[in-house]
Amino acid sequence: MIAAEALAAGLDTPALGELAGWPRHADARDIRDAFEQALAESGIELPDRGLARRHALRRMAARLIDGDITPADLATDDWWETEVETAAEQSFVALIPHCDCCIEYTLGLDQQAWAAQLRNAALALASSPPVGPGC
Repeated sequence: MIAAEALAAGLDTPALGELAGWPRHADARDIRDAFEQALAESGIELPDRGLARRHALRRMAARLIDGDITPADLATDDWWETEVETAAEQSFVALIPHCDCCIEYTLGLDQQAWAAQLRNAALALASSPPVGPGC
């Protein structure tokens, strides 16, 4: 869908055109390779993994604020391993449990207070200066 939207927005490369026609459940590695090829054809560089994770962390905070995800949804990935550089990132990441079962063990009955702290940290992160272009 992203490839089709990029084409509609005027970004046109052979790899992007091919990628736009692929089925939704195509192999993730093939999709990544084609996407990287489309970016290269457009002269766009991918950020390094660390910077990409920091951008994704900011988007995750915004999704939490918007109600698109729940606080427990953050425990489904390794967000707590993200290398952070700002105080806002650190405050947000420090509140993310390592797994969803850890929510019960580490928070006990105080899940509402945790969710409120996490939301406040997400607001601080989302309103902080971007870490770089595209964020």
